[in-house]
Amino acid sequence: MQKIFSFLLLIVMIHPVYAQTGVGTAAPEGAMVLFDGTRDALDENWTYWEGPRLAAELPIKWEIVADPVDEGTVVSSRDSSAAGGLYGAADIVTKQKFRDFRLHVEFLITETGGNSGVYLQNRYEIQVLDGDSTKHGMAAVINEKASAYWPYNGTGQWNAYDVVFRAARFSDGERTEPAMVTLYFNGVKVHENVPIQQVWGGPNSGIDGGNDEGRGITDVPGGLKLQAEGHDVRYRNIWIHELDLIEPDTDF
Repeated sequence: MQKIFSFLLLIVMIHPVYAQTGVGTAAPEGAMVLFDGTRDALDENWTYWEGPRLAAELPIKWEIVADPVDEGTVVSSRDSSAAGGLYGAADIVTKQKFRDFRLHVEFLITETGGNSGVYLQNRYEIQVLDGDSTKHGMAAVINEKASAYWPYNGTGQWNAYDVVFRAARFSDGERTEPAMVTLYFNGVKVHENVPIQQVWGGPNSGIDGGNDEGRGITDVPGGLKLQAEGHDVRYRNIWIHELDLIEPDTDF
């Protein structure tokens, strides 16, 4: 019994940050809470991404609204500047930039076909799109690893992405290892150690999107970005824990 207890204790010590996934997972000690449902957190931690299609002006026009399921408030991605699917026109990005990290983000799509996106390092999109199970669909590492649609809770319900991300590695300015990601979707591991080769969507998508058709990844950190496409997608409980992943392994 003592050996079993010691083994379990060792597991907890090795992976204290990764013990929980799914809707409602609280930020662990040492994590940075990026959005807690308040206007103060939105204004303090986020700004509009200044990409080539930016059409919005500060202060951020994403509205703080009532949580449609639980008590409290959340933020809606509906911004008139992005109406008609103009991604990049009113996307919001964290002011702080990151390399390797553990991320938790919760989202709720209010209507059929609702569309947004979670961008790691303001480069690599994990898709948020109701009704699509392709390489461009829900929980896809967009255009790199197809949708893992089955854990989706559907419109009007909260969903959670839990991510460990390792940034691309460089030597003498040349990329030697691609970025890598592991993703849990509503507590189910759906992608494990997926390499990400490029930025998709062109210059309006994110950092390096216009470099060699998205293949020209540069050695600079980037913020967490949430995409506005004119749809009412709600977000809450967003936190990030910076890591330093020596080995090319994001599994947890």
